[in-house]
Amino acid sequence: MEGLPVVEAGAGFTFLSGIKVLDLTTSVAGPYASMLLSDFGAEIIKVERPGGDDARGWGPPFLDGESLWFTAVNRNKKSIVLDLEDATDRANLRGLAVQADVVITNQPPKAQRKLGLDYEAFATLRPDIIFTSITGFGLTGERSDLTCYDLIAEGYSGVMDITGEADGGPQKIGAPAADMLAGQDAAMATIAALFDRMRTGKGHLVDVSLVESMTRFLSCRVSPYLGAGEVPARSGGTDSVIAIYQQFATSDLSLTLGLGNDGIWHRFWKAVGDQAYGERPEFRSNTLRRASRNEIVAKIQSILLTSPRDHWLTLFAGARVPAGPINTVEDVASDRALRERGLFFALRDGDRIVPQIGLGIRIDGRTAIPRSAPPRLGEHSHEYATAGATGPSV
Repeated sequence: MEGLPVVEAGAGFTFLSGIKVLDLTTSVAGPYASMLLSDFGAEIIKVERPGGDDARGWGPPFLDGESLWFTAVNRNKKSIVLDLEDATDRANLRGLAVQADVVITNQPPKAQRKLGLDYEAFATLRPDIIFTSITGFGLTGERSDLTCYDLIAEGYSGVMDITGEADGGPQKIGAPAADMLAGQDAAMATIAALFDRMRTGKGHLVDVSLVESMTRFLSCRVSPYLGAGEVPARSGGTDSVIAIYQQFATSDLSLTLGLGNDGIWHRFWKAVGDQAYGERPEFRSNTLRRASRNEIVAKIQSILLTSPRDHWLTLFAGARVPAGPINTVEDVASDRALRERGLFFALRDGDRIVPQIGLGIRIDGRTAIPRSAPPRLGEHSHEYATAGATGPSV
């Protein structure tokens, strides 16, 4: 956390102020969904089983005994502990559900029904409930009760098959992409359902699956197959509908370069001092440039090897040619522009200081300020014990 600006917990955004969410999820996708809702102002009651969210144990590294994976997706929440296998605790949960606007779960449908924690059960208690389910494969279909993680979803989606070097094996994306995409989808759909409830008074069942969210991420690769039978293959990130859209080596560090239209194509060749090459008739369109991709790539590579990366990035920035570094996580975390935008900070909450990655969305010039740090397990159980007990019993 060295060098991170310290932010005090504050009020934050209030767009969803008054919305109460029961978060029954664990791991990454569900907690990320509820954290996004919390960043917009919703109150999140994080219901954890004895022992807590699985992600609390995902380490090392740990900070003050807490997994840094867990703290990445659980700010602004209040943690209570309930054993949902226990009838009394399920009754307490139902008491809380009567007062809630949203329930988020990531249990497979069979487990939801077994414990009476499915949409129908909650809708009986509160007909206008928004019930958001995040599962591996969705609530219907032959795979609906299979267990799933991000890795499994990435394999099903096709993204692993097209990620990696041409002569290598399939690779997982270097982040829990399916989890994060499904969590974002769940938050977006929940807000849409809440908006409709405001107009109609009706509750909704939101059904999000990791596999479908991850597969939709590949829309621009799946569409050419559906429409033209084009099957993408692993290529080390060099194969794109855009003729020149890949990484290149320089005399020191690699960079990325995207010559995405005719104007950029000509500006690039003018910038590197070979305007005539860019004006050759056989390169006058992206379709023609794709046919000569290997020749063009070799030509560009020979030029870029003559100078260091930062020379080229400065040159291309001045010429309005899209290019950038290939940062490490360390590079990203220390990026001055991102820090100035407030994306990385250390959150002070009482005697705790926890590193955080911000919402990254500005509204009216403001960004979300966290209301509280990620909770300790069961930290807020006492606040909700009475509220839950007053609700209906099983």
